[in-house]
Amino acid sequence: MAAGGLAGLLPAQTQLEYALLDAETAQEKENLVYQYLKKVDSRERDLTVPELGGDLQWLNTEGPISLHKDLCGKVVVLDFFTYCCINCLHLLPDLHALEHQHSDKDGLIIVGVHSAKFPNEKVLDNIKSAVLRYNIVHPVVNDADATLWHELEVSCWPTLVILGPRGNMLFSLVGEGHREKLFLFTSITLKFYKERGQIKDNKIGIKLYRDSLPPSPLLFPGKVTVDNSGERLVIADTGHHRILVTQKNGQILHTIGGPNSGRRDGRFSESAFNSPQGIAIKDNVVYVADTENHLIRKIDLESEMVTTVAGIGIQGVDKEGGAKGEEQPISSPWDVVFGNSVSGTQEDDVLWIAMAGTHQVWALMLEGGKLPKGSDLKKGVCLRFAGSGNEENRNNAYPHKAGFAQPSGLALASEEPWNCLFVADSESSTVRTISLKDGAVKHLVGGERDPLNLFAFGDVDGAGINAKLQHPLGVTWDKKRKLLYVADSYNHKIKVVDPKMKNCATLAGTGEANNVIGSSFTQSAFNEPGGLCVEDNGRLMYVADTNNHQIKVLDLETRILSMALPILNPEACDVPDNLPVEKDKTNLPKLPKSAPNIQLPSLTVAPGQPIQFLLKLTLPPDSELNEEAPNSWFVTAEDNTWLLQGQCLSGEIKDVSCQTIIPFQLPRSCLSTEAILAIKACLYYCSKGSSACMMKGVSFSQPLQIATTNQGSLTQVELIHAFLTN
Repeated sequence: MAAGGLAGLLPAQTQLEYALLDAETAQEKENLVYQYLKKVDSRERDLTVPELGGDLQWLNTEGPISLHKDLCGKVVVLDFFTYCCINCLHLLPDLHALEHQHSDKDGLIIVGVHSAKFPNEKVLDNIKSAVLRYNIVHPVVNDADATLWHELEVSCWPTLVILGPRGNMLFSLVGEGHREKLFLFTSITLKFYKERGQIKDNKIGIKLYRDSLPPSPLLFPGKVTVDNSGERLVIADTGHHRILVTQKNGQILHTIGGPNSGRRDGRFSESAFNSPQGIAIKDNVVYVADTENHLIRKIDLESEMVTTVAGIGIQGVDKEGGAKGEEQPISSPWDVVFGNSVSGTQEDDVLWIAMAGTHQVWALMLEGGKLPKGSDLKKGVCLRFAGSGNEENRNNAYPHKAGFAQPSGLALASEEPWNCLFVADSESSTVRTISLKDGAVKHLVGGERDPLNLFAFGDVDGAGINAKLQHPLGVTWDKKRKLLYVADSYNHKIKVVDPKMKNCATLAGTGEANNVIGSSFTQSAFNEPGGLCVEDNGRLMYVADTNNHQIKVLDLETRILSMALPILNPEACDVPDNLPVEKDKTNLPKLPKSAPNIQLPSLTVAPGQPIQFLLKLTLPPDSELNEEAPNSWFVTAEDNTWLLQGQCLSGEIKDVSCQTIIPFQLPRSCLSTEAILAIKACLYYCSKGSSACMMKGVSFSQPLQIATTNQGSLTQVELIHAFLTN
């Protein structure tokens, strides 16, 4: 047994650490580690890690793994992590690099031991999402009850424990920033035990979870924002490492970066991001928190160019800043929002940054100006505004003495009496405010009074400290109603906060991770929503429903979660007819189960023949189309996708008082003499006399008999349906 846990390693490893500080050459360091291994390996009794329980759930493997059977003869790095923790995320690039250097055939295996902080993180499906989101390719075990954590007396996240080929503990590394030691310890351990013939080169059964997933138009979208006109959305398609600019109906206007991670400025087609999160748009300029590149990027939608305006591309440890943006190292920026300096003459002359990696809020000066309690600053300077850098829930009248814990969302309320930044402080499970008059940091809702207690989380509606949240990642300000909305991510809810009364209440979501649309707010369901925004006119809210890979649309007036925004590719209407249709080009809305399926008479057509479907829909009396919602038609052909080559597969329904024309043309080369085409329509309409709003659909099934004759003339087919009741 591991008598004393990690404490048993402490005396000898502490001696080694001190000796390494005095070593001047790489050879000296290697010799010191080698001698240390000789010493601990010759102990009468190994410090052994206990076997993992056979009932634990595993990811990225073909089945459960035994530490003492399957991993016998391997050097094993145990990574004790929890997926909410920014320090754990900072360690992942080091582990990726180590895996590239030493494979399981070389004798090295990394095992992620997920030891949850929050109850939500104990759920296997949520860990699966995190494994995919952060591209973890080694085995991960869900130690939901923290059994191994307690056995080894692990005390914080992240902690690495390096084991020898007998499951014998050799080293521990606590916290982030130990890359050099990690590589040194593992390489010398492999050498030491290979010389003794104790390393086995057998492969471990790896089966990556990501390989079993279907393609998706969005992958873990982290944030969403809307421009001042309400006509354009900007989506951080985080898992695809790209930024999408779309119309409000989901039609893509610009795709910037992706699908693979990278770090490149330049034209949209050649630029690259790494898990971007926060975005802010003004006119034709978008700023991006390029989180895992540790950069702030600027997108110019007119010139279609991407540039870097802050960060140097590697994780920074500086907690003060003050250099020109592109020379200033920064750490895991998670959100950005425009704001105004104290003395500036231009609007939106500051970009506020939620710097999750250093537990602070920073500022990038877009023009020269002054921050509260600060001196004059030049354009381009990037510096800390609030937060000491200590991971705390500490409020203070002096912004530099306050403490945050992984701030992940920002919203600005510039009007009086607020004039503040709202901060979603995820690891303290609070929402805080920073005054833009004097920089004072104050509590709004969640958490508790002890600034060092980061475990005061829950799901409780209430006022101030009596309200409880669980790892909130996003906030947005409703200018019309003077309310704040919170993405209470690990509670799978959207909450509303009245900052005047400090009251926090559930607005939408059941509290269970699920995916329910077309329903009232209280019946709707989300899965770890990460970001949200509200139109300036206060009508629609857009939610980045991260683990459902969707942008959800909430109507704040009718209080209906109407739909998941379809992501429509602009090329869908211009596909060369010799190319197959890409199934993942559109994320078509699902029709309600109540939608009728109308069978049309069979139609005889010829290859290449054009068809016009004339869609005529009638709403119930005293109803009107909700023009804010993306009313649309779309065409599918489940068993005959060859029919869809070169077609325009979807479009808007703008007015039901006149017919909508849906064009279609048979391919010149038909693969079958019979096929069925489905033409579907999805409408959102409201009763004039009440606030009730409906999502309704209809499907028309058109059988086709394809003759071998030459191309026929244009054929018109009427698609008629009346929605009878509300």
